[in-house]
Formats: sequence, C-alpha cells, structure tokens
Amino acid sequence: MQITVRQAATYLGVNESTLRRWIKERDLPVHRVNERLHLNAIEVWEWAVEHGVPASRSLLEEAQRSPEQVPPLSQLLETGGVHHDVEGEDKSAVLAAIVRRLPLSPEVDREFLLTVLDAREAMGSTGIGDGIAIPHVRNPILLHVDEPFVSLCLLRKPVEFGAIDGKPVHALFLVVSPSVPAHLRILAQLGFILRDSEMRELLARRAPTAEILARVRELEHRSTGSFPAPRAIRR
Repeated sequence: MQITVRQAATYLGVNESTLRRWIKERDLPVHRVNERLHLNAIEVWEWAVEHGVPASRSLLEEAQRSPEQVPPLSQLLETGGVHHDVEGEDKSAVLAAIVRRLPLSPEVDREFLLTVLDAREAMGSTGIGDGIAIPHVRNPILLHVDEPFVSLCLLRKPVEFGAIDGKPVHALFLVVSPSVPAHLRILAQLGFILRDSEMRELLARRAPTAEILARVRELEHRSTGSFPAPRAIRR
C-alpha cells in the first residue's frame, strides 16, 4: 500500500517538514514516482518500530487489509528477460555482465548497483544450491522502477560462487522491486517455482526461453494461485 508524505506524517503524528527531515537524516524509506514522493505503509511501520517512533496502529492495520500484489513470476520474467550465454570468469565479472543486461532506465546508476551487489556477496554468498543464486543486497534491491521485474541469467559456463552446497552456479535470478513487500512476495514465488525438479533441470541445461517460461506458467496454473505470505529474509 503506497501512501503520501502527508498521510505518513499523520500516521506518525508529526508535521510534513519533520517527516521530510526523517527521510533525509534518518533513512525513512521513500520512493519517487513521476517526480512525486510516496512511501510504503509496511516499510513506514517497520521503520517506526526500529527507530522507536510512535505510530498509529491503523497504519499497520490498513497495510494488512490492502496487501501489495505483484504480477505472476512468468510476467516478471518476461519483463526482466531470460538472458543466455552470460559471460564472466568469476563472480564479480558475472555480476558486472548481469547489471549491464538489466532493463533499467538511463538514470539508474548501474555502477552503484554493481558495487552494492559485490558488497553483499562479500558478506556471504547468495548461492542457494543446485547451481542457482539470487544476488541481492542485505536489504532488497529497491530502485525507481514503475513495475518490479525478475531477470534470469544463464551463464556461459558455471562459476564458483561459494554456494551452500559447494556447487558452481550456472543460473542467477536478480529481483528488482519498488518496495520491500513486493520484493518478498516475488521471493515467495521464486521459492515455489525452484522446488520443481523439472524447472531446475531446465536451468541446468540452459533451456530456451520459451521452454523455461512454459514450465513456469504450467507450475503457476497447477498452484492454487496463492503463494506463501512474505517473511523477512535474513542472511
């Protein structure tokens, strides 16, 4: 649920100037859409709890009544693309190649994005096993995008990634979203799809895009249409 600066100030019991100061000085999460500032209700609630700022209970209740929805994974992959033959001799080179391929607007600082991805990997591998990784910063990658997307990158050759099972990585999913709730819902969808052995086999043999998307849609169709509620992921 997106709220305005005025609404956020009301929920937190302060004036708008104080809220804008918190955005600048205390890292209150905010998103700019079409030159206007918006905040996410759940993010504001989490920030308030973390910083000991009193917040109206109605803020969380309203956010829970209006959960943020995201498109199905198949649509997110169509937007972000399935990229074959991604080059790179090591983890850093692969991440650089991925960042170059992301469908981002010109104003996004790709070098900065690469820096935070490298820093995240230095804290601990995002390889989840079976040759798959989901690179992300400690907090989700939140960029000024109109819609979230997922880019799947299939590597030219497997790369050592320090994964939990010790296997080199051949497939990487990179999630870009405008808010934390959206990011977590997308991760829930990914977790559901990646439990499928046929899906993992398609990734291992770098199957054509059409085959991968067809399998994702088939799994979505078989599911009940709902995915697990998002949970905070700590790595």
